[in-house]
Amino acid sequence: MSSAAGRGPEESVGDRLKRFQTRYEPFATRLLLLGIFVTGLTAQFVKPVGDALQGKAFLGGALLSLVAYVLYDTVKELAAALRAPTRMQVKSRELGSFVTEAFEARSVEISFLGYTGETLYNALYHRLEGFFDDPGPTRKVSIRFLVPDFRQPMIVPSRVGQDGVPVDDEEFRKRLEDKCQEYDRSLSAIAQRLTMLGRVTAECEYRFYQGIPRDKVCIFNREVVLHGLYDVTARTMGFSSEPEYYDPKGYQTDLNVWSRKDNDDSKVAVATWNKHFDDLWSLAGIPPWHRSAPV
Repeated sequence: MSSAAGRGPEESVGDRLKRFQTRYEPFATRLLLLGIFVTGLTAQFVKPVGDALQGKAFLGGALLSLVAYVLYDTVKELAAALRAPTRMQVKSRELGSFVTEAFEARSVEISFLGYTGETLYNALYHRLEGFFDDPGPTRKVSIRFLVPDFRQPMIVPSRVGQDGVPVDDEEFRKRLEDKCQEYDRSLSAIAQRLTMLGRVTAECEYRFYQGIPRDKVCIFNREVVLHGLYDVTARTMGFSSEPEYYDPKGYQTDLNVWSRKDNDDSKVAVATWNKHFDDLWSLAGIPPWHRSAPV
């Protein structure tokens, strides 16, 4: 594994605070409500405590706090629904929030179809690393990446030739393949360590599909699908002495959102994308760097 893969992408302070809040806020709130209930109930029947608190209607307050404790999850979900209606389109840089939501489940399944998967990789790396401190409710994680077969001649990615004609560039394709290999090994190493500890069973796998990177698709727990189209004519410009390349910018791709919790049309779209991805996965090639790959 390269040193870059070992270090992983840097996580911002805001992301760490948000992850901390998501993990511990429900526990702290329940603990507070339970404390109010116990204190109120004690004050009702133990006179010294009641006198110290200088109140009379302790039992009513205690019962109200107990009701709030029992209904906490329902109220929290309702508030979230009212505060954040379903988004129809998001930016690729917002993938991290979908990853966080997906990892609230006991069994997590995340699938990607696209270019190199760099944007999703950055979010997944930090989320899996956090499992060593606290895996939360998650007990099983399955991550699948479908990327182009960079071993084959391609028009995208490619070098920009005269009059904009795409020219296959084997060296450029090899750099992209190496990047995917680095991501795969990095995530797989974390998954293996987590599985060895026994708290979470995790696996990550990359496979190759034939063709150019046109669609960017992210599927979370088979319930939420994000889909967008790459700008296949986007160019990467280096120094003046270096050639230009047709190199889609995944982080700039806008993504449409479908959720099984929405209307019937959304449910159909989610089911269709799940089947399409599963079919592509069954036909996909196994990268040569996998130990299970045929010799």
